[in-house]
Amino acid sequence: MMKKIEPETEEELAEALRGAAGPLRIEGGGTRGIGAPGEGQTLSAGRLRGVTLYEPGALTLVVKAGTPLAEVEELLAEEGQYLPFEPPDMRALMGTSGEPTIGGVVAANASGARRIRAGACRDSLIGVRFVDGRGDVIRSGGRVMKNVTGYDLVKLMAGSHGTLGVLSEVSFKLLPAPEAVANVVLEGLDVTEAVVAMAAALGTPYEVSGAAFLPATGRVMLRLEGFEASVSYRAGRLAQALGKSGAARIDADGVQVAEAWKAVRDVLPFAGRAGDVWRVHAKPTDAPAVTEAIGAEDYFLDWGGGLIWALMAPGSDLRARLPEGAIATLVRGSGQPRFHPEPAPVAALSAGLRRQFDPRGILNPGLMG
Repeated sequence: MMKKIEPETEEELAEALRGAAGPLRIEGGGTRGIGAPGEGQTLSAGRLRGVTLYEPGALTLVVKAGTPLAEVEELLAEEGQYLPFEPPDMRALMGTSGEPTIGGVVAANASGARRIRAGACRDSLIGVRFVDGRGDVIRSGGRVMKNVTGYDLVKLMAGSHGTLGVLSEVSFKLLPAPEAVANVVLEGLDVTEAVVAMAAALGTPYEVSGAAFLPATGRVMLRLEGFEASVSYRAGRLAQALGKSGAARIDADGVQVAEAWKAVRDVLPFAGRAGDVWRVHAKPTDAPAVTEAIGAEDYFLDWGGGLIWALMAPGSDLRARLPEGAIATLVRGSGQPRFHPEPAPVAALSAGLRRQFDPRGILNPGLMG
């Protein structure tokens, strides 16, 4: 087994990429089990650690890519701030160890339930530094949001899974952490009723920051966050507005609410259970038809129905069952391409980008097409 490459500085990272003689499996903390499917030496960014700049007053953070996510969140919590996009921790689901890194979060564009209100990881990302497949250091963006010409490399790097370059530093805009949180809960709903209820809730002015459906209990959870008085008022009004959808109750226990959303964020209902795990993106209104078509052993909905987590029998070809318009990613399992095949014009653009930033084809080759 070839020794893992673990640079400790951006200069060492660039030197490692310039000197690479073959394909590389790029990883952050190694918690997601995602890497090039073929042979290759592992290159980890996990030792590129440390906070470069943190200005709480400006709601701005610049941090090296290998910094553990837990350290970043602890630092921000001390100042009453947080990453708006609610990054998940996939270790329990994937059965992996190690530490999630902030660079790994960006590379995967990992975003939790708050995406429906605060946007995805890429929407909070304002700057990146990375080393491309030639070993060149590239910087894009900065400490403030601004328009740029040419490629928007900040957005391109979020979700590129190490195929365009290896992140060395990332910059975020932050938000103040909410003072209080509550769930408005509806129970005894089927999937069609749940999707209707979530759409109704998201269409109100009450600023719902999470909308999930757990079919095992027929439970819809609708999260509200903010100042305590505001949360209490909005939860009451939302529960009243949704009374026709079922008996609505309010859970204002912050600890219980946090644990319930952690389970959704980290896909804990499927942790430790045998089978392949897929994430399916579809129009929320299509969720009932999609869940019926795929025939999953178990599933639940997030993002108001726009995200379907599905547990399937090992080796199942879920994509062959998908209605038109839905796309699926294999998160845990084997025997199928991890990422959904792109339409030919998009695939050509993606391949062109990879050739430009990785002309030797050494960065996670074959992972994304």
